[in-house]
Amino acid sequence: MEKPDSSPVKRIAILGSTGSIGTQTVDVIKMHRHRMRASLLVARRNVELLAQQAVELRPERVVIADESLHDRLATLLRGTGIEVLSGPKAIEDAVCAESIDVVVAAMVGFSGFGPTMAAIGAGKDIALANKETLVVAGQIVMKAAREKGVNILPVDSEHSAIFQCLQGEHHLRPSKILLTASGGPFRGMDRETLASVTPQMALRHPNWDMGAKVTIDSASMMNKGLEAIEARWLFNMPASQIEILVHPQSIVHSAVEFEDGAIKAQLGVPDMRIPIQYALTYPDRIASPAAKLDITSCGPLTFDKPDTETFRNLAIALAALDKGGNAPCAMNGANEIAVARFLKGDIGFLDMSDVVERTMGQVAFAPNPSMEDLYATDAEARRIATDLSDSFTKG
Repeated sequence: MEKPDSSPVKRIAILGSTGSIGTQTVDVIKMHRHRMRASLLVARRNVELLAQQAVELRPERVVIADESLHDRLATLLRGTGIEVLSGPKAIEDAVCAESIDVVVAAMVGFSGFGPTMAAIGAGKDIALANKETLVVAGQIVMKAAREKGVNILPVDSEHSAIFQCLQGEHHLRPSKILLTASGGPFRGMDRETLASVTPQMALRHPNWDMGAKVTIDSASMMNKGLEAIEARWLFNMPASQIEILVHPQSIVHSAVEFEDGAIKAQLGVPDMRIPIQYALTYPDRIASPAAKLDITSCGPLTFDKPDTETFRNLAIALAALDKGGNAPCAMNGANEIAVARFLKGDIGFLDMSDVVERTMGQVAFAPNPSMEDLYATDAEARRIATDLSDSFTKG
């Protein structure tokens, strides 16, 4: 049931407003203007779309991460009264403003870590779509959130599903998390076939409309490894109690098994606006812009174990989870470089796994890393992965 119109309007910051999650968050806000408004919009480089969103939503301020684009954005927004800022430091400062209640952390990759930590430090609730934040520094992030009394509400469809399944079960500890994966566009293929995969082929996901980086991670199954690490920290579950299931239909978004043998699952159409809206309206459920699932016509639902020998990125990510320390951070930094180089056509699809694995073997291991250690690990991993990618290109 909708809240009455007299309810306070939730003031939202969108980090990564021009990306896939960001634009869908804008759709949700536009549908529920009586319940929520955008106070801050942040983008990396897409000046034109950021300006268009700002004119439509009228936030108090906008930030473009690339400082060289500040003047262009300021020109586009001249006369609107919207404050225009630029640069990473401006992002971290802006998320701390008193005019913000919740921060949608949708920046892709390690770049979202600093702003998310700044928002937690300022006591802002986090609608978390940037899984890399918990992959890189899950223990540090969750500890900071507890200390500040901050709610971290998952936006990823899988983690939102788990979160929803746990509602009303606070007195029971789940015995297992069942994390579903679509399997991506190459499910069932062998490594010989994968060797010839092009970026254009990998960007065609069968079910979800996502940004390029996430889509490539899904195709290589790295995304599911990142999500397993995220689930470990979000739900305080050991890796041994997180099971990954390949579910090509993307109808069951994930499930939870309890000690009595009961399994609760969350089903729905593959539309990210559903988990985005739930994070922004929790604990309420309200009308959504997404289509409803017709359970009588969605066809058979199948579940299989993942092929970690063919899709080595998943095995590499799970190994990083088991190792702990700064290993997931090194893995993440190397993967971001490998994906970027694959998208440019510099390395092959299978080369991405080699780059990540070899990088992890060369980065110095830190069992209990500080934030400074993690920034150093990320930089070292990116340097090594870049050198390795260059060697593949020259070879």
